[in-house]
Amino acid sequence: MNFDKSSKKFLRICSKGHKFYKSSDCPVCPDCWIGYYRKKNQGDFPDSLSSPAIRALLNAKIYNLKQLSKYTEDDILKLHGMGPKSIPVLKEALKQKNMSFTKI
Repeated sequence: MNFDKSSKKFLRICSKGHKFYKSSDCPVCPDCWIGYYRKKNQGDFPDSLSSPAIRALLNAKIYNLKQLSKYTEDDILKLHGMGPKSIPVLKEALKQKNMSFTKI
């Protein structure tokens, strides 16, 4: 198994051939996981939303845009895996459903 000294991560290859680096023993392939989520959940998060951002929302038990609209932008930005580039994507998705982030 290859090891990247600069990032201290091991190269892993999933059963479908996707290559990814992980520092833990977790065998979950990020590419396969996001595809599985999108197929099984049929949520209304946009396809352009990054895998870390989707995982951040799911870990916070936010499964759809209606639930997301109950939070402020600042609340969402505090989630591990959520970056500032995801906020405009989410705002646009909320806008298309006539929703928005809550205001304090």
